[in-house]
Amino acid sequence: MKILGIIPARYASTRFPGKPLTIINGKTMIQRVYEQSLKAELLTDVVVATDDQRIYDAVIAFGGKVMMTSSEHNSGTDRCCEIIENIGSQYDAVINIQGDEPFINPEQINQIAALISTEESQLASLCKPIKDEDELFDENVVKVVFDKNGKALYFSRQTIPFLRKADKNAKSWMEQRTFYKHIGIYAYKTDVLKVIARLPQSGLELAECLEQLRWLENSFEIKMGITEYESYSIDTPQDVEKCLKFFKD
Repeated sequence: MKILGIIPARYASTRFPGKPLTIINGKTMIQRVYEQSLKAELLTDVVVATDDQRIYDAVIAFGGKVMMTSSEHNSGTDRCCEIIENIGSQYDAVINIQGDEPFINPEQINQIAALISTEESQLASLCKPIKDEDELFDENVVKVVFDKNGKALYFSRQTIPFLRKADKNAKSWMEQRTFYKHIGIYAYKTDVLKVIARLPQSGLELAECLEQLRWLENSFEIKMGITEYESYSIDTPQDVEKCLKFFKD
């Protein structure tokens, strides 16, 4: 199966303008994400999708592949769809790799690539058991529940499932069951990507501000893989300093 890794990268950001070009130990963040992605053996190729000439030039400068896309897209999924429509049908699947995770583990990419490679898979993503008590009730940490076959049932910013008979104490809840947080990497079969990119926003999506709920609400299946690798995203300038402790060149 031919799988294209796409790294959406916008220059505009409310909290951190120019984030992809921030320097982390001598290299731009987008270069670090690109180089980590290239280490994933199951990817056929990797390309950056951007709407900004500065990012385009930076990727060309370090020898990477990059394509310009519209500045009107609302999500990385839409940007990925434009890329796949422009280059034809030479790829069977696409992996949307977050452009703000400079330390993404290539094994995470390989894992989701293996999930989307099965004949029955439409969409795939990853999740990780919650082990930090502070994350359990944090609305910025998206949770997921899935069925016995690993297909996502629902994603929420609230803690799911709700333990009706338990005190709202994180330690108590985590002693009773395993909760999972969503890792924001997606894989799509190319034909599915073209369909979901054209779906109107759904009620559940608008309620939780989670685009994957639009896919579930339209009866698409998301295969979930469980990973033990932690993802660390750069959301603010302060995160750059914090992330250096994870740095391994």
